[in-house]
Amino acid sequence: MADTEKKFDKVKYNNEFIAKAYDRINLTVPKGNKEIIKAHADSRGESVNAFLNRAISETMERDNH
Repeated sequence: MADTEKKFDKVKYNNEFIAKAYDRINLTVPKGNKEIIKAHADSRGESVNAFLNRAISETMERDNH
């Protein structure tokens, strides 16, 4: 029981930290694209989140130049 309580507290702490430190965006993609995006990110050694953040940052930088 103690392990479960510690695990729950860690999850709660992480969720509270994320809520304070990050904004969330709900992204909708056509059926099948989620797997394609994940495979691409995996092939580059990135998480889907890291890949999307990089893609957004690089596109915004390119658009502003």
